[in-house]
Amino acid sequence: MYLQSTEAADTPSLGDALVARGLVSNRDLERAQLAKKEMGGLLGEVLIRLGLVAETDLAVVLCEVLDVSLVAKEEYPAEPIALAAVPEHFMLNHRVVPILASNGAIAFAAHCPQDPFISKALTLATGSQITLRLGLAADIDSALELRSQQDEESAEDSYALFDADDDEFIEHLKDLASEAPVIQRVNQIIQRALELEASDIHLECFEDGLRLRYRVDGVLQEATQAMDASASAAIISRIKLLANLNIAERRLPQDGRIMTRVKGHELDLRVSTLPTIHGEGVVMRVLDRESINLDLEDMGFSDDTLTHYKALLKKPHGVLLMTGPTGSGKTTTLYASLSNMDSETLKIITVEDPVEYQLRGINQIPVHSQIGLTFARALRSILRQDPDVIMIGEMRDTETAQIAVQSALTGHLVLSTLHTNTAAGAITRLEDMGVERFLITAAINGVLSQRLIRRLCDHCKTKVELTPRLLQETGLAAVCDAELAAIYESAGCDHCKGTGYRGRLAIHELFVLDSVAQRTVLGGADASQLHHEARDRGMRTLYEDGLMKVAAGLSSLDEVLRVTQDQTAEQGESADVA
Repeated sequence: MYLQSTEAADTPSLGDALVARGLVSNRDLERAQLAKKEMGGLLGEVLIRLGLVAETDLAVVLCEVLDVSLVAKEEYPAEPIALAAVPEHFMLNHRVVPILASNGAIAFAAHCPQDPFISKALTLATGSQITLRLGLAADIDSALELRSQQDEESAEDSYALFDADDDEFIEHLKDLASEAPVIQRVNQIIQRALELEASDIHLECFEDGLRLRYRVDGVLQEATQAMDASASAAIISRIKLLANLNIAERRLPQDGRIMTRVKGHELDLRVSTLPTIHGEGVVMRVLDRESINLDLEDMGFSDDTLTHYKALLKKPHGVLLMTGPTGSGKTTTLYASLSNMDSETLKIITVEDPVEYQLRGINQIPVHSQIGLTFARALRSILRQDPDVIMIGEMRDTETAQIAVQSALTGHLVLSTLHTNTAAGAITRLEDMGVERFLITAAINGVLSQRLIRRLCDHCKTKVELTPRLLQETGLAAVCDAELAAIYESAGCDHCKGTGYRGRLAIHELFVLDSVAQRTVLGGADASQLHHEARDRGMRTLYEDGLMKVAAGLSSLDEVLRVTQDQTAEQGESADVA
């Protein structure tokens, strides 16, 4: 949690007090001021975010600067104080909670006690004398959580009053979805996703209640928060309201979008609902605009693969395809590829469903199937806009693929994604979509296949000595330095929440359609033949690229095997044949 200083505490007196007590140095204070200008926020939260001062130490100094007292954890009441005049959502939004009420005076623990708006609003609402004291974020959140749990218990009976098929139930859900306990619970779910750096939030309805899971680094994890079964309908309804979905429609799938701000992060949540036998399931794809990395150099490319890929990006025309399953980072790599281009001298247009991140200097078109603006229709109009580079979010149908190929043949560079297991498989996939082989060889420049593997936690990864047998069985001997003596495996610690991994990096397989590959394609070779011939000419497979990451100590052998099981088996069969 951050301690959020406000304007009053953002004066030099706070920094001077910290320096005077030896908690930070003048140089640290200068670093924090520079970071404050770049990251935004206020001095106190920036100092904590940079790890320059502990929250408790800062709280003590801030109390002296503001001339307020700090609320100890044991001072929070065991039973929440009821205040009908102060809405729960006000307490949630401003992080204030009552800790004592007597004789016409009420004391509050506040995250920002120096904010004059909070004091004035509470005075007007209650008509009482208000005292604001400084509370630590974690303590205030715990007290607010206790209030919400009590409110949920008192509201349980109201959920059972209505039958799910009753028309009044819809209006009742709207009311419940607007109540403070449900609002707080949904906010906590989203906030926890940000803290875990999760890519997806899964809410699933089962017979015994609502199940909450987060996808972290590509793997689903059960949430630690307890989900009240009786509140599941209200929680789902709250999410649907935020996403501007039809709350009355519970029989058909729906898609929506939530734009919100959490802890200074602009979050874009893509919401998808799906009816099941026990209720609606919801999946929210979490896009953190501040965390996107648009630098190709930092995406895990091997040096030679990156050199060849950049060469393909510099070609004036042709099609460059990105393949891989959903959630493998294809779109992010395409965005980084576009950012690597000179948008000042090139006209770049994208067609996406939906636009995930807004890029400066690039014309981005969102698809609207409801009004007939499909990929194919947008592409036909784009060609009249005199573009140099076109990015298509996904080749989904024959018409889109054919227009993309024609665009490449008429002098445009086209970037797009396709769902295939291997890079070479994209060629036969295009043929299945109705593109003739002679057009494929004339238009396609290359195909980049990508997967994401989890990065080992630097704090707890453990060394494993390599034996000659392990070197041969895994294939490490063929792709790595002969002097390699050890690799690393996952362990688990507090930094990685016991998983042994923190963050992800990409592994790649680049299939370049050179003259030899073109003759092979025209000869009628299938995906397997194309793949084997490309390997014979030096193409590094996803598994081999993963082994290089293992040898570099970036990931574990188990993780690479998990992600590339199909290729591992294929390589084993090839070795047996040989």
